[in-house]
Amino acid sequence: MRTRSFALVMIAAMALGACTRADGGPSEDKPVADAGPAAELRLGFFPNVTHAAALVGIDQEKGFVAKELGATKLSTQAFNAGPSAIEALLSGSLDATFVGPNPTINAFTKTKGEAVRLIAGAASGGAQLVVKPEITSVEQLRGRTIATPQLGGTQDVALRAWLAEHKLKVDTTGGNDVKVLTTDNPQTFDAFRSGQLDGGWLPEPWASRLVLEAGAKVLVDERQLWPEGKFPTTVLIVRTEFAKKHPQTVKALLSGHVAAVRWLNAEPAAAKKVVNTGLAKHAGKPLADSVLDRAFSQIEFSFDPLAGRFPKLSKDAVTAGVTKQEIDLKGLVDVTALNEALKAAGVATVDASGLDKK
Repeated sequence: MRTRSFALVMIAAMALGACTRADGGPSEDKPVADAGPAAELRLGFFPNVTHAAALVGIDQEKGFVAKELGATKLSTQAFNAGPSAIEALLSGSLDATFVGPNPTINAFTKTKGEAVRLIAGAASGGAQLVVKPEITSVEQLRGRTIATPQLGGTQDVALRAWLAEHKLKVDTTGGNDVKVLTTDNPQTFDAFRSGQLDGGWLPEPWASRLVLEAGAKVLVDERQLWPEGKFPTTVLIVRTEFAKKHPQTVKALLSGHVAAVRWLNAEPAAAKKVVNTGLAKHAGKPLADSVLDRAFSQIEFSFDPLAGRFPKLSKDAVTAGVTKQEIDLKGLVDVTALNEALKAAGVATVDASGLDKK
Protein backbone atom coordinates (compact mmCIF):
# COMPACT_ATOMS: atom_id res chain seq x y z
CA MET A 1 0.00 0.00 0.00
CA ARG A 2 2.86 2.36 0.91
CA THR A 3 4.55 1.55 -2.44
CA ARG A 4 1.35 2.29 -4.35
CA SER A 5 0.95 5.65 -2.57
CA PHE A 6 4.55 6.59 -3.35
CA ALA A 7 3.98 5.73 -7.02
CA LEU A 8 0.88 7.93 -7.17
CA VAL A 9 2.79 10.83 -5.64
CA MET A 10 5.56 10.44 -8.22
CA ILE A 11 3.07 10.33 -11.10
CA ALA A 12 1.41 13.50 -9.82
CA ALA A 13 4.78 15.22 -9.50
CA MET A 14 5.72 14.24 -13.04
CA ALA A 15 2.40 15.55 -14.34
CA LEU A 16 2.90 18.84 -12.51
CA GLY A 17 6.39 19.15 -13.95
CA ALA A 18 5.00 18.60 -17.44
CA CYS A 19 2.38 21.32 -16.91
CA THR A 20 5.05 23.68 -15.60
CA ARG A 21 7.13 23.20 -18.72
CA ALA A 22 4.11 23.66 -20.98
CA ASP A 23 3.07 26.95 -19.40
CA GLY A 24 6.58 28.32 -19.22
CA GLY A 25 7.02 27.97 -15.46
CA PRO A 26 10.17 27.52 -13.39
CA SER A 27 11.64 24.79 -15.61
CA GLU A 28 12.54 27.53 -18.14
CA ASP A 29 15.32 28.59 -15.75
CA LYS A 30 17.13 25.29 -16.08
CA PRO A 31 19.99 25.09 -18.60
CA VAL A 32 18.94 23.63 -21.93
CA ALA A 33 21.55 22.02 -24.14
CA ASP A 34 21.98 23.19 -27.73
CA ALA A 35 20.33 20.45 -29.80
CA GLY A 36 21.29 21.92 -33.15
CA PRO A 37 18.82 23.02 -35.87
CA ALA A 38 15.20 22.06 -35.19
CA ALA A 39 13.48 19.56 -37.44
CA GLU A 40 10.52 21.96 -37.65
CA LEU A 41 9.78 25.61 -36.85
CA ARG A 42 6.11 26.31 -36.08
CA LEU A 43 5.47 30.01 -36.71
CA GLY A 44 2.33 32.04 -35.98
CA PHE A 45 1.12 35.25 -37.66
CA PHE A 46 -2.06 37.25 -38.36
CA PRO A 47 -3.56 37.85 -41.83
CA ASN A 48 -3.28 41.64 -41.35
CA VAL A 49 -1.25 44.27 -43.18
CA THR A 50 0.45 45.00 -39.84
CA HIS A 51 1.92 41.51 -40.30
CA ALA A 52 3.19 42.24 -43.81
CA ALA A 53 6.72 41.26 -42.76
CA ALA A 54 5.42 37.83 -41.79
CA LEU A 55 3.37 37.44 -44.99
CA VAL A 56 6.41 38.37 -47.10
CA GLY A 57 8.76 36.22 -45.03
CA ILE A 58 6.67 33.05 -45.33
CA ASP A 59 5.69 33.58 -48.96
CA GLN A 60 6.60 30.38 -50.79
CA GLU A 61 7.79 32.09 -53.96
CA LYS A 62 10.04 34.57 -52.18
CA GLY A 63 11.06 32.03 -49.56
CA PHE A 64 12.97 34.48 -47.36
CA VAL A 65 12.55 32.49 -44.15
CA ALA A 66 12.44 29.01 -45.68
CA LYS A 67 15.74 29.56 -47.52
CA GLU A 68 17.50 30.51 -44.31
CA LEU A 69 16.01 27.58 -42.41
CA GLY A 70 17.49 25.08 -44.85
CA ALA A 71 16.50 21.55 -43.82
CA THR A 72 14.26 22.80 -41.02
CA LYS A 73 10.61 22.53 -42.05
CA LEU A 74 8.61 25.77 -41.80
CA SER A 75 5.01 25.32 -40.63
CA THR A 76 2.74 28.35 -40.22
CA GLN A 77 -0.56 29.06 -38.50
CA ALA A 78 -2.80 32.13 -38.81
CA PHE A 79 -4.55 33.74 -35.82
CA ASN A 80 -7.09 36.55 -35.48
CA ALA A 81 -5.45 38.22 -32.48
CA GLY A 82 -2.68 37.99 -29.91
CA PRO A 83 -4.18 36.14 -26.93
CA SER A 84 -4.99 33.05 -28.99
CA ALA A 85 -1.50 33.04 -30.52
CA ILE A 86 0.04 33.35 -27.05
CA GLU A 87 -2.10 30.48 -25.79
CA ALA A 88 -0.74 28.30 -28.61
CA LEU A 89 2.82 29.40 -27.86
CA LEU A 90 2.61 28.70 -24.14
CA SER A 91 0.95 25.34 -24.73
CA GLY A 92 3.93 24.31 -26.85
CA SER A 93 2.06 24.06 -30.17
CA LEU A 94 3.96 27.08 -31.55
CA ASP A 95 7.68 27.84 -31.39
CA ALA A 96 7.58 31.50 -32.41
CA THR A 97 4.96 34.01 -33.46
CA PHE A 98 4.43 37.49 -34.81
CA VAL A 99 2.17 39.18 -32.28
CA GLY A 100 1.29 42.49 -30.68
CA PRO A 101 3.21 43.96 -27.73
CA ASN A 102 0.50 43.66 -25.08
CA PRO A 103 -0.05 39.89 -25.47
CA THR A 104 3.76 39.64 -25.33
CA ILE A 105 3.81 41.46 -22.00
CA ASN A 106 0.93 39.31 -20.74
CA ALA A 107 2.82 36.11 -21.59
CA PHE A 108 5.97 37.40 -19.92
CA THR A 109 3.95 38.36 -16.83
CA LYS A 110 1.95 35.13 -16.67
CA THR A 111 5.08 32.99 -16.75
CA LYS A 112 7.09 35.17 -14.34
CA GLY A 113 9.41 36.31 -17.10
CA GLU A 114 10.46 32.86 -18.19
CA ALA A 115 8.54 31.51 -21.18
CA VAL A 116 9.01 34.06 -23.97
CA ARG A 117 11.62 36.39 -25.41
CA LEU A 118 11.04 39.32 -27.74
CA ILE A 119 13.62 38.93 -30.52
CA ALA A 120 12.66 41.48 -33.20
CA GLY A 121 10.28 44.18 -34.29
CA ALA A 122 8.14 43.98 -37.41
CA ALA A 123 5.83 47.00 -37.63
CA SER A 124 5.08 50.36 -36.03
CA GLY A 125 1.78 52.22 -36.43
CA GLY A 126 -1.22 50.95 -38.34
CA ALA A 127 -3.93 51.16 -35.68
CA GLN A 128 -6.81 53.64 -35.51
CA LEU A 129 -10.12 54.24 -33.76
CA VAL A 130 -12.58 54.57 -36.63
CA VAL A 131 -16.22 55.51 -35.95
CA LYS A 132 -19.51 56.54 -37.51
CA PRO A 133 -19.26 59.99 -39.15
CA GLU A 134 -21.61 61.62 -36.66
CA ILE A 135 -19.20 60.87 -33.79
CA THR A 136 -16.85 63.84 -33.62
CA SER A 137 -15.64 63.85 -30.00
CA VAL A 138 -14.60 61.54 -27.19
CA GLU A 139 -17.67 62.48 -25.16
CA GLN A 140 -19.96 61.29 -27.95
CA LEU A 141 -18.75 57.75 -27.40
CA ARG A 142 -21.00 57.46 -24.34
CA GLY A 143 -23.61 54.79 -24.89
CA ARG A 144 -21.83 53.56 -28.03
CA THR A 145 -20.45 50.12 -28.88
CA ILE A 146 -16.83 49.95 -30.03
CA ALA A 147 -15.08 46.77 -31.20
CA THR A 148 -11.56 45.42 -30.70
CA PRO A 149 -10.10 42.17 -32.10
CA GLN A 150 -9.74 40.27 -28.79
CA LEU A 151 -9.84 40.88 -25.05
CA GLY A 152 -6.34 41.70 -23.81
CA GLY A 153 -5.01 42.21 -27.32
CA THR A 154 -2.93 45.24 -28.28
CA GLN A 155 -5.81 47.28 -29.74
CA ASP A 156 -8.11 46.24 -26.88
CA VAL A 157 -5.64 47.54 -24.29
CA ALA A 158 -5.08 50.73 -26.30
CA LEU A 159 -8.81 51.47 -26.43
CA ARG A 160 -9.49 50.72 -22.76
CA ALA A 161 -6.50 52.74 -21.57
CA TRP A 162 -7.47 55.68 -23.80
CA LEU A 163 -11.06 55.59 -22.51
CA ALA A 164 -9.81 55.52 -18.91
CA GLU A 165 -7.54 58.51 -19.56
CA HIS A 166 -10.60 60.40 -20.82
CA LYS A 167 -12.64 59.44 -17.73
CA LEU A 168 -14.90 57.08 -19.68
CA LYS A 169 -15.73 53.73 -18.17
CA VAL A 170 -16.22 50.48 -20.05
CA ASP A 171 -19.89 49.58 -19.82
CA THR A 172 -20.57 46.25 -18.09
CA THR A 173 -24.10 46.92 -16.78
CA GLY A 174 -25.99 48.49 -19.66
CA GLY A 175 -25.36 52.04 -18.48
CA ASN A 176 -24.30 55.15 -20.37
CA ASP A 177 -20.60 54.38 -20.67
CA VAL A 178 -18.80 52.77 -23.62
CA LYS A 179 -19.50 49.16 -24.44
CA VAL A 180 -16.41 47.33 -25.74
CA LEU A 181 -17.16 44.32 -27.91
CA THR A 182 -14.34 41.91 -28.73
CA THR A 183 -14.92 40.19 -32.04
CA ASP A 184 -13.04 38.90 -35.09
CA ASN A 185 -12.08 41.64 -37.54
CA PRO A 186 -14.22 40.35 -40.46
CA GLN A 187 -17.26 40.25 -38.17
CA THR A 188 -16.48 43.79 -36.99
CA PHE A 189 -16.52 44.99 -40.59
CA ASP A 190 -19.89 43.36 -41.28
CA ALA A 191 -21.40 44.56 -38.00
CA PHE A 192 -20.27 48.16 -38.58
CA ARG A 193 -21.62 48.20 -42.12
CA SER A 194 -24.99 46.88 -40.91
CA GLY A 195 -25.18 49.51 -38.17
CA GLN A 196 -24.71 47.15 -35.20
CA LEU A 197 -21.41 48.77 -34.20
CA ASP A 198 -20.43 52.40 -33.79
CA GLY A 199 -16.73 51.87 -34.46
CA GLY A 200 -13.61 49.92 -33.68
CA TRP A 201 -10.00 50.34 -32.55
CA LEU A 202 -8.51 48.23 -35.31
CA PRO A 203 -5.25 47.22 -36.98
CA GLU A 204 -4.67 47.52 -40.71
CA PRO A 205 -6.20 46.72 -43.12
CA TRP A 206 -9.44 46.77 -41.11
CA ALA A 207 -9.29 50.45 -40.18
CA SER A 208 -8.83 51.31 -43.86
CA ARG A 209 -11.60 48.95 -44.93
CA LEU A 210 -14.07 50.59 -42.55
CA VAL A 211 -13.04 54.06 -43.77
CA LEU A 212 -13.02 53.35 -47.51
CA GLU A 213 -15.67 50.65 -47.81
CA ALA A 214 -18.05 51.28 -44.91
CA GLY A 215 -18.05 55.06 -44.49
CA ALA A 216 -16.21 55.32 -41.17
CA LYS A 217 -14.06 58.29 -40.14
CA VAL A 218 -10.89 58.39 -38.05
CA LEU A 219 -11.42 59.66 -34.50
CA VAL A 220 -7.97 58.65 -33.20
CA ASP A 221 -4.82 57.72 -35.09
CA GLU A 222 -2.78 55.92 -32.44
CA ARG A 223 0.42 57.44 -33.80
CA GLN A 224 -0.77 60.76 -32.35
CA LEU A 225 -0.51 59.27 -28.85
CA TRP A 226 3.20 58.32 -29.01
CA PRO A 227 6.49 60.23 -29.19
CA GLU A 228 7.64 60.65 -32.80
CA GLY A 229 4.46 58.81 -33.82
CA LYS A 230 6.14 55.45 -33.20
CA PHE A 231 4.76 52.53 -31.22
CA PRO A 232 5.19 48.79 -31.70
CA THR A 233 2.25 47.12 -33.41
CA THR A 234 3.84 43.81 -34.37
CA VAL A 235 6.87 42.09 -32.87
CA LEU A 236 8.43 38.65 -33.19
CA ILE A 237 8.70 36.49 -30.09
CA VAL A 238 9.96 32.97 -29.41
CA ARG A 239 9.55 30.39 -26.67
CA THR A 240 12.60 30.68 -24.42
CA GLU A 241 13.08 26.94 -24.25
CA PHE A 242 13.01 26.63 -28.05
CA ALA A 243 15.54 29.47 -28.41
CA LYS A 244 17.91 27.78 -25.95
CA LYS A 245 17.51 24.39 -27.58
CA HIS A 246 17.73 25.55 -31.21
CA PRO A 247 19.68 28.85 -31.36
CA GLN A 248 20.74 28.17 -34.96
CA THR A 249 17.11 27.92 -36.04
CA VAL A 250 16.28 31.21 -34.31
CA LYS A 251 19.23 32.89 -36.03
CA ALA A 252 18.02 31.52 -39.37
CA LEU A 253 14.50 32.81 -38.71
CA LEU A 254 15.88 36.26 -37.93
CA SER A 255 18.11 36.29 -41.01
CA GLY A 256 15.05 35.52 -43.12
CA HIS A 257 13.05 38.18 -41.28
CA VAL A 258 15.74 40.81 -41.93
CA ALA A 259 15.77 39.91 -45.62
CA ALA A 260 11.97 40.07 -45.80
CA VAL A 261 11.70 43.48 -44.12
CA ARG A 262 14.49 44.95 -46.24
CA TRP A 263 12.78 43.77 -49.43
CA LEU A 264 9.39 44.97 -48.15
CA ASN A 265 10.76 48.49 -47.72
CA ALA A 266 12.86 48.47 -50.91
CA GLU A 267 10.12 47.15 -53.22
CA PRO A 268 6.79 48.40 -51.84
CA ALA A 269 4.83 47.93 -55.08
CA ALA A 270 5.94 44.31 -55.44
CA ALA A 271 5.53 43.77 -51.70
CA LYS A 272 1.91 44.89 -51.81
CA LYS A 273 1.18 42.18 -54.36
CA VAL A 274 2.84 39.51 -52.21
CA VAL A 275 0.99 40.71 -49.12
CA ASN A 276 -2.34 40.76 -50.98
CA THR A 277 -1.73 37.22 -52.20
CA GLY A 278 -1.10 36.18 -48.60
CA LEU A 279 -4.25 37.92 -47.40
CA ALA A 280 -6.30 36.21 -50.11
CA LYS A 281 -4.89 32.86 -49.03
CA HIS A 282 -5.25 33.26 -45.28
CA ALA A 283 -8.15 35.73 -44.91
CA GLY A 284 -10.30 34.58 -47.81
CA LYS A 285 -10.07 37.52 -50.23
CA PRO A 286 -7.58 40.11 -51.47
CA LEU A 287 -7.89 43.82 -50.69
CA ALA A 288 -8.88 46.56 -53.08
CA ASP A 289 -5.84 48.54 -54.24
CA SER A 290 -7.11 51.69 -52.51
CA VAL A 291 -7.43 49.86 -49.18
CA LEU A 292 -3.99 48.30 -49.51
CA ASP A 293 -2.40 51.64 -50.40
CA ARG A 294 -4.02 53.40 -47.43
CA ALA A 295 -3.09 50.58 -45.04
CA PHE A 296 0.56 50.63 -46.14
CA SER A 297 0.70 54.40 -45.69
CA GLN A 298 -0.18 54.02 -41.99
CA ILE A 299 2.64 51.57 -41.15
CA GLU A 300 6.41 51.67 -40.78
CA PHE A 301 8.01 48.26 -41.28
CA SER A 302 11.07 47.91 -39.08
CA PHE A 303 13.27 45.37 -37.26
CA ASP A 304 13.32 47.66 -34.21
CA PRO A 305 10.99 46.34 -31.47
CA LEU A 306 10.91 49.84 -29.93
CA ALA A 307 11.71 48.25 -26.59
CA GLY A 308 11.67 51.62 -24.85
CA ARG A 309 7.91 51.81 -25.38
CA PHE A 310 7.18 48.62 -23.45
CA PRO A 311 7.14 50.08 -19.92
CA LYS A 312 4.40 52.50 -21.07
CA LEU A 313 2.52 49.62 -22.68
CA SER A 314 2.73 47.71 -19.40
CA LYS A 315 1.35 50.74 -17.57
CA ASP A 316 -1.47 51.02 -20.12
CA ALA A 317 -2.45 47.40 -19.43
CA VAL A 318 -2.91 48.30 -15.76
CA THR A 319 -4.86 51.45 -16.65
CA ALA A 320 -7.03 49.33 -18.96
CA GLY A 321 -7.72 46.84 -16.16
CA VAL A 322 -6.22 43.96 -18.14
CA THR A 323 -3.46 43.36 -15.56
CA LYS A 324 -3.34 44.23 -11.87
CA GLN A 325 0.10 45.76 -11.66
CA GLU A 326 3.12 46.70 -13.72
CA ILE A 327 6.02 44.26 -13.65
CA ASP A 328 9.73 44.55 -14.23
CA LEU A 329 10.19 43.79 -17.93
CA LYS A 330 13.95 43.30 -17.72
CA GLY A 331 14.85 40.07 -19.47
CA LEU A 332 11.98 40.30 -21.95
CA VAL A 333 14.09 41.47 -24.88
CA ASP A 334 16.92 39.56 -26.53
CA VAL A 335 18.07 41.17 -29.77
CA THR A 336 21.52 39.55 -29.78
CA ALA A 337 20.77 37.24 -32.71
CA LEU A 338 18.87 39.99 -34.53
CA ASN A 339 21.81 42.37 -34.27
CA GLU A 340 24.11 39.67 -35.61
CA ALA A 341 21.83 39.31 -38.61
CA LEU A 342 21.64 43.08 -39.05
CA LYS A 343 25.44 43.42 -38.93
CA ALA A 344 25.78 40.65 -41.50
CA ALA A 345 23.37 42.56 -43.75
CA GLY A 346 25.20 45.85 -43.23
CA VAL A 347 22.26 47.40 -41.38
CA ALA A 348 22.32 49.45 -38.17
CA THR A 349 21.67 47.45 -35.01
CA VAL A 350 18.77 48.02 -32.60
CA ASP A 351 18.68 48.75 -28.87
CA ALA A 352 17.04 46.69 -26.12
CA SER A 353 16.55 49.82 -23.96
CA GLY A 354 17.81 48.01 -20.89
CA LEU A 355 15.20 45.25 -21.09
CA ASP A 356 17.75 42.60 -22.10
CA LYS A 357 19.18 42.04 -18.62
CA LYS A 358 17.47 40.71 -15.53
